[in-house]
Amino acid sequence: MELCVISSINPVHSSSTRRLGSRRLFQSDSLFLSRDGCSLLRFHGRLKKPIKPLELSCAAKKIGSGGGGVRRSAASTKAAPAVEPSVKEDKLPAELQVKETQAPNSSVKLSVEVPAVVCEDCYQRVLTEFMKMAKVPGFRPGKRVPENIIVGFVGRPYVLRATVESILKRTLPHAMESVTGKALKDSIQIVSSFPEMEKAYSQLRTLSYEVVVDVVPELKWNPENGYKDMKVVVELGDEIDAKKACERQLRQKYKSLGALKIVTDRGLQVGDLAVIDISATTIDEDGSTGEAIPDAESKGFHFDTEEGNRLLPGFLDSILGIRAGESKSFSLVFPESWKQESLRGQRAQFTVSSSPYIQDMQIKVIAYLDKLNLVWFLQVDCKELFYRDLPTLDDSLADKLLPGCTTLKEVEETLTKRCQEMEEEAKEQATDNAILEQIRKMVEVEIPQSLFEEQGRQFYGARLLEIQGNMKLTEDQLASLSSQKSVNEFLETQRESITNIIKQNLAVGDIFKRENLEFSTDELVKEVENSVTEFKKHKQEYDEERVKDQVQEILEGAKVLEWLKERAEIQYITR
Repeated sequence: MELCVISSINPVHSSSTRRLGSRRLFQSDSLFLSRDGCSLLRFHGRLKKPIKPLELSCAAKKIGSGGGGVRRSAASTKAAPAVEPSVKEDKLPAELQVKETQAPNSSVKLSVEVPAVVCEDCYQRVLTEFMKMAKVPGFRPGKRVPENIIVGFVGRPYVLRATVESILKRTLPHAMESVTGKALKDSIQIVSSFPEMEKAYSQLRTLSYEVVVDVVPELKWNPENGYKDMKVVVELGDEIDAKKACERQLRQKYKSLGALKIVTDRGLQVGDLAVIDISATTIDEDGSTGEAIPDAESKGFHFDTEEGNRLLPGFLDSILGIRAGESKSFSLVFPESWKQESLRGQRAQFTVSSSPYIQDMQIKVIAYLDKLNLVWFLQVDCKELFYRDLPTLDDSLADKLLPGCTTLKEVEETLTKRCQEMEEEAKEQATDNAILEQIRKMVEVEIPQSLFEEQGRQFYGARLLEIQGNMKLTEDQLASLSSQKSVNEFLETQRESITNIIKQNLAVGDIFKRENLEFSTDELVKEVENSVTEFKKHKQEYDEERVKDQVQEILEGAKVLEWLKERAEIQYITR
């Protein structure tokens, strides 16, 4: 299915910052993958200049209605031609009877009745084709063969099957004329059973069938034109603060220069690195210990106590003082401000014994708590304790902290400048995210199933690309992750997120069209040229029309966000 969608919020990962030319555009931090393996940009981060080969759309747009010149509707629905050019040339001997019925999820059901005269015409055409191909004894190829002989030679079941297929292939484009300009490309489904159609045709010499096709969804704004004067509250985390970020980076670089030494005479304190094991069991409502949770166990995780504040509040305090060889068990309550609403106020019982990458363990814990909705008991066993033997922090370390620098002041100034740029980018990204989320909530629309499935497949493909980029998968692992079962499970678990993405896309496209926004031809040409240059640089094949479509979508999205921010009342708060 061909589809190009400018998407927005990534329901799992944060967005990366990218640029396209001098304009700020939005793309998610990962790619969507189409069915034929080409990649597709998602709209939620700034694009680097120019678009890289893997970031380009694989197909002509199914979303993004057209207009004159370069004025086009970003991510608004564009109906595929419902009637093929051959329809006008292939005139049927009689009119079809087509009844149109509205169906759920922005779809239409077409009940089609094919007159006997049309069926007979298709039947005769099938016989003629068989005569051209078959070598019937006693008849020269291509010569007319009596009907009973050619049917007997080919076999009546094969002739019937070929005739039904011919009727469907010939009449379907004519039946689709009623949804011309509304049908989404590649969303047509013949829902009638083929064996039943064969049986009906063999008995009645007529054919009836039903077709379901997705159509362009209609958006309803609530309130109408509410996007024109939005009041937007943008929450900013203190982690983006340039000063704090600079201090963290400098501290990390400084710590990397120290040697780890074993702690022998005291317990764990802030600044140490602990190797711990963590085990978990559920706690039933009556307070008794429940079942062990093997997937939440962590062995040999390295826990940097200076990063403890990034974990569940109270975790670090609960294990301070633990010595090598000791164990601690404790329970914690997820705070009301916890990012996962389902875990706010939930009590978790921990048992810890140290090991590396506690963050991975935390993700597992959260995932399973969310899934099981149970209180947990965890135990921590401390295997080893280390402290860092750090060198004196002076100008002699400048080049090691940041190559090219000669003094600590220069290191701090350089890091500060970088962090300030990152802070500004993060602030702008958070602003755009908040705006996109707010316009999503303003639209009411039924999402076509074909659009949902395509968007979901692309999102899943992006996740696979990300996994492959981070680790080497075996053929068996890749086959398992690529199975239809895995994809379907992903579509179901991420249904809400995928639906929200599509709603944002449609809202952005509708605003672009409503407000008659446009960009210059020069902008388009320049960015297409930049992208084509990248393809050639990487020696990858490309379709220039598809490159152009993708660049148009990105530029359209940027124009909409720029237009919205000029008119919105934006308030920033720090959480």
